Amino acid sequence: MKRVLSIQDISCVGKCSLTVALPIISAAGLETSILPTAVLSTHTAFKGFTFRDLTDDLQAIADHWKAENITFDGIATGYLGSFRQIELVETIFTDFYHPGMLRFVDPAMGDNGKLYTGFDEAFARRMGKLCGKADIIVPNLTEAAFMLGEKYQEDQYSIEDIKLLLKRLCDLGAPVAALTGVSPEPGKCGVMAYDSKKDEYCEYYSEHLPVSFHGTGDVFASACFAAMMHGQTLQKSLRTAVEFTVESIRKTVAYENHNWYGVDFESAVPKLLELLNE
Repeated sequence: MKRVLSIQDISCVGKCSLTVALPIISAAGLETSILPTAVLSTHTAFKGFTFRDLTDDLQAIADHWKAENITFDGIATGYLGSFRQIELVETIFTDFYHPGMLRFVDPAMGDNGKLYTGFDEAFARRMGKLCGKADIIVPNLTEAAFMLGEKYQEDQYSIEDIKLLLKRLCDLGAPVAALTGVSPEPGKCGVMAYDSKKDEYCEYYSEHLPVSFHGTGDVFASACFAAMMHGQTLQKSLRTAVEFTVESIRKTVAYENHNWYGVDFESAVPKLLELLNE
């Protein structure tokens, strides 16, 4: 069984970050280790949440793994809360790297044209440097714009705009970049990717559901990483991640009194397994 590592925070209630990544990646048949960067009582859309920073513990945990000769077949990162955490992830990428290992970065730091609270343009540029050390990155349009130092377009991006952004993202250093939240036409939404080594684009779109939930980016990233580690091609991995995310949203809104803080990805796990085995 392959062993992978997910590095991001734990929001104890809220269906995001590690409480999404751990069950989804594990369901794909991968031994999933975790490196929590912080512990929050809930995600930040709740009021009055508690927060404990675990930055000072990260290097000691990694050192213990090295002493025990623990290795990983893949490492995926999500929300990182500080410059120091980015530096530590870069060290982990270097210390645990071996040929064939997949380094997957979701630069989770903004959406809808704005960075999350506590982040600024300098942080976005620093995140871009981390992306340069990955094998694949999966930013949304907001994150891509900030990492590239561009103004976010309020109007819809054209497919040609997306292709240019993808090439510029690969110029940061990652050989493969995928942009989420791409809408080629009304009623459709999905992802487009560019493999700079093959000079090839691929894309996958599904139904655009007119709702918004916290954590769907984490659901997508976790499923995409799991699919790639499962041996699926980039094209198939994008399809798996998009369809699983959409199915998770469908399962959620099917209930009249559904929760507001996250999607019911648990109910969609059978769909994930079906997609992984196609």
